[in-house]
Amino acid sequence: MRTLIDCGWIVTMDPGTGDLRDAQILVEGERIAAVGRDLGARADARIDARGMIALPGLVNAHLHTFQTALRGFGTEWTAPEYFRHQAGDLSTRYTPEDNHLGNLMGALNQIDHGVTTVLDFCHNLKNREQVERSLDGLEESGIRAVFAIARGMDAPMTPNAPAAAGRRPLEEEARLLRKGRLASDERLVTLALAMSGPHWATYETCLEHARLAKELGILLCSHATKKRAEARVPDGYDRLAADGLLGPEHNLVHCQLLEDEELKRILDTGASITSTCMNELHDYPEFPAAGRVHRLGFLPSIGVDVEVQVPADMWRETQAALRAARQEAMMELAKTGKKAERMPVPARAALAWATLGGARALGLEDRIGSLAPGKQADLILLRAADLNLCPVHDPVYAIEQAHAGNVDTVMIGGRLRKQHGRMLLDPSWLRARQEALAASARRLLREAGHAAAPAGA
Repeated sequence: MRTLIDCGWIVTMDPGTGDLRDAQILVEGERIAAVGRDLGARADARIDARGMIALPGLVNAHLHTFQTALRGFGTEWTAPEYFRHQAGDLSTRYTPEDNHLGNLMGALNQIDHGVTTVLDFCHNLKNREQVERSLDGLEESGIRAVFAIARGMDAPMTPNAPAAAGRRPLEEEARLLRKGRLASDERLVTLALAMSGPHWATYETCLEHARLAKELGILLCSHATKKRAEARVPDGYDRLAADGLLGPEHNLVHCQLLEDEELKRILDTGASITSTCMNELHDYPEFPAAGRVHRLGFLPSIGVDVEVQVPADMWRETQAALRAARQEAMMELAKTGKKAERMPVPARAALAWATLGGARALGLEDRIGSLAPGKQADLILLRAADLNLCPVHDPVYAIEQAHAGNVDTVMIGGRLRKQHGRMLLDPSWLRARQEALAASARRLLREAGHAAAPAGA
């Protein structure tokens, strides 16, 4: 199947091609065959996007997708409240079907927003059935995903049994997936391992995770959310580096409390750092690390993190990341008595964080993140004639102004998932699953003793 897309603008994020006006994208099967003007290609289907901006699909590099049913419930929670209510209680009450619904509906929402790839940090898993049903949800959605699995708590934490952040890896489940459903790295969904990391767990537990990930040849993801002196293993990441277990196959999330020197040591190993800016600005007093990673000369990635507290919207996330990085840079400059003579962080940088940066962080840079021949046909089209985007002076500036409502078309691996502003789903099928998701939320909240806030409260 060959599809020719006639575009008004193409922002390829490919340095060799750049931005194009009145150009075309030829998709053959699941890959991009060509990008350029007047391709003269024969095609089986043609998409008229002459009034649209084409760009790579967004990459949400960190999302606890299973939490979808409780979206917005913790909007006014502080970080300690989140850990007490969600991580330490609600997350332990999910059944395999709750995880399946959360992952399915959360991933569909991501596609609807123009996200073509997500890293699903699924860290509430208790048994093989829950692992398999979580994976089912991602696969049924049609999204490209990195499924990062971690062991969850068996029961809610209590004062005498606090959250055990240093849980051992899901070794048996990971091995079974790597030999079976997720044996191939060419699939739409691939496997990764998630862990708490040395900020929360013993070094021995971190070694177990790191060695297993290395043996299986998969990505390892960890949370870094404490100052070095407050970490359970303050020199944990340095020790992992010294043991040859910190590098391009390791993705660290947050890192906003790390000093520049440690950030640079981590980045120099080839490891990636993902900021979740909306969430970090929500409940931490420090700026997200993305701006400092950028200033140090590296490419950060960004993600949404917890939909319980912030919108699972990569457009807002990208805009928040850009504004936070600019504000931080200007504040640092102001300390020297100077003012910025030009904007310290360009709009294209933030778009790179949401595309190429995410692709690189997830080990998928050779497959996604830019529109280049040979790469997977993961792309989105924005309606440039929408009231909030017209007129377009620079397509990158227009993208920076965009929101989810501007997303007309989403293609993943050459397959259309959204077109003419509508998800390609059966409405009755979707309604049934929305009802099931709402029922899942009601049961979880009831079991945990929560009551939804009354209307108008």
